[in-house]
Amino acid sequence: MHLSHDPAAPGATTISFDEFLAVDIRIGTILSAEPFPKARKPAYRLLIDFGPAIGHRKSSAQITENYAMKELPGRQIAAVVNFPPRQIGPFMSEVLTLGFADETGAVTLFSPDKPVPNGSRLF
Repeated sequence: MHLSHDPAAPGATTISFDEFLAVDIRIGTILSAEPFPKARKPAYRLLIDFGPAIGHRKSSAQITENYAMKELPGRQIAAVVNFPPRQIGPFMSEVLTLGFADETGAVTLFSPDKPVPNGSRLF
Protein backbone atom coordinates (compact mmCIF):
# COMPACT_ATOMS: atom_id res chain seq x y z
CA MET A 1 0.00 0.00 0.00
CA HIS A 2 1.37 3.41 -0.94
CA LEU A 3 0.09 6.52 0.77
CA SER A 4 0.20 9.75 -1.19
CA HIS A 5 1.65 12.92 0.32
CA ASP A 6 -0.11 14.93 -2.41
CA PRO A 7 -2.98 17.00 -0.94
CA ALA A 8 -4.68 16.88 -4.36
CA ALA A 9 -4.73 13.05 -4.41
CA PRO A 10 -8.21 11.52 -4.42
CA GLY A 11 -9.61 10.26 -1.13
CA ALA A 12 -9.35 6.62 -0.11
CA THR A 13 -12.17 4.14 -0.59
CA THR A 14 -15.02 4.17 1.92
CA ILE A 15 -14.61 1.99 5.01
CA SER A 16 -17.03 1.02 7.75
CA PHE A 17 -16.97 2.56 11.22
CA ASP A 18 -15.90 -0.83 12.61
CA GLU A 19 -12.88 -0.82 10.25
CA PHE A 20 -11.96 2.64 11.54
CA LEU A 21 -12.24 1.46 15.15
CA ALA A 22 -9.87 -1.42 14.36
CA VAL A 23 -7.05 1.13 13.95
CA ASP A 24 -5.95 2.00 17.49
CA ILE A 25 -4.60 5.58 17.43
CA ARG A 26 -3.31 6.82 20.79
CA ILE A 27 -1.57 9.86 22.23
CA GLY A 28 1.85 9.45 23.76
CA THR A 29 4.60 11.69 25.07
CA ILE A 30 8.05 11.43 23.51
CA LEU A 31 10.52 10.47 26.23
CA SER A 32 13.66 10.50 24.09
CA ALA A 33 14.82 11.08 20.52
CA GLU A 34 18.08 9.71 19.13
CA PRO A 35 19.78 9.83 15.74
CA PHE A 36 19.14 6.89 13.43
CA PRO A 37 22.08 6.98 10.98
CA LYS A 38 21.37 3.49 9.60
CA ALA A 39 17.90 4.43 8.29
CA ARG A 40 17.60 4.67 4.48
CA LYS A 41 15.93 8.08 4.79
CA PRO A 42 16.86 10.56 7.56
CA ALA A 43 14.98 9.59 10.72
CA TYR A 44 15.02 9.63 14.51
CA ARG A 45 14.53 6.75 16.93
CA LEU A 46 11.83 7.74 19.41
CA LEU A 47 10.83 6.27 22.76
CA ILE A 48 7.20 7.19 23.50
CA ASP A 49 5.14 6.81 26.69
CA PHE A 50 1.54 5.72 25.95
CA GLY A 51 0.45 5.48 29.58
CA PRO A 52 0.02 2.49 31.89
CA ALA A 53 -2.17 0.33 29.62
CA ILE A 54 0.24 0.35 26.65
CA GLY A 55 3.53 1.45 28.21
CA HIS A 56 6.64 2.64 26.39
CA ARG A 57 7.00 1.92 22.67
CA LYS A 58 9.73 2.62 20.09
CA SER A 59 9.22 4.26 16.71
CA SER A 60 11.34 5.29 13.76
CA ALA A 61 10.12 8.66 12.47
CA GLN A 62 11.18 10.53 9.34
CA ILE A 63 10.71 13.96 10.90
CA THR A 64 14.25 15.35 10.72
CA GLU A 65 13.36 18.14 8.28
CA ASN A 66 10.88 19.87 10.60
CA TYR A 67 12.12 18.90 14.09
CA ALA A 68 15.41 19.06 15.95
CA MET A 69 16.02 16.09 18.27
CA LYS A 70 16.32 18.32 21.34
CA GLU A 71 12.80 19.78 20.86
CA LEU A 72 11.03 16.39 20.74
CA PRO A 73 11.17 15.06 24.34
CA GLY A 74 8.04 16.14 26.20
CA ARG A 75 6.01 16.60 23.02
CA GLN A 76 2.72 14.70 22.67
CA ILE A 77 2.12 12.91 19.38
CA ALA A 78 -0.38 10.48 17.86
CA ALA A 79 0.57 6.98 16.74
CA VAL A 80 -1.03 3.75 15.59
CA VAL A 81 -0.26 1.29 18.38
CA ASN A 82 -1.80 -1.93 17.02
CA PHE A 83 0.19 -2.55 13.83
CA PRO A 84 2.71 -5.40 14.06
CA PRO A 85 6.28 -4.28 14.82
CA ARG A 86 8.31 -3.45 11.72
CA GLN A 87 12.04 -3.99 11.28
CA ILE A 88 13.71 -0.79 10.03
CA GLY A 89 17.36 -1.66 9.49
CA PRO A 90 18.73 -2.76 12.88
CA PHE A 91 15.79 -1.13 14.76
CA MET A 92 12.37 -2.62 15.58
CA SER A 93 9.69 0.07 15.26
CA GLU A 94 6.71 -0.82 17.45
CA VAL A 95 4.26 1.98 16.57
CA LEU A 96 3.56 4.16 13.54
CA THR A 97 4.05 7.83 14.45
CA LEU A 98 1.49 9.91 12.54
CA GLY A 99 2.00 13.11 10.61
CA PHE A 100 1.02 15.11 7.57
CA ALA A 101 3.14 16.33 4.68
CA ASP A 102 3.80 20.05 4.65
CA GLU A 103 4.06 22.11 1.44
CA THR A 104 7.53 20.66 0.73
CA GLY A 105 6.57 17.05 1.53
CA ALA A 106 8.33 16.98 4.92
CA VAL A 107 6.43 15.35 7.78
CA THR A 108 4.64 17.51 10.37
CA LEU A 109 3.66 15.56 13.48
CA PHE A 110 0.00 15.02 14.37
CA SER A 111 -0.49 16.33 17.92
CA PRO A 112 -3.37 17.44 20.14
CA ASP A 113 -3.74 21.20 20.58
CA LYS A 114 -4.10 20.74 24.37
CA PRO A 115 -2.39 18.22 26.66
CA VAL A 116 -4.34 14.97 27.10
CA PRO A 117 -3.55 11.87 29.18
CA ASN A 118 -1.02 9.51 27.61
CA GLY A 119 -2.85 6.55 26.11
CA SER A 120 -5.95 8.55 25.16
CA ARG A 121 -7.57 6.99 22.10
CA LEU A 122 -8.65 8.89 18.99
CA PHE A 123 -12.35 8.55 18.28
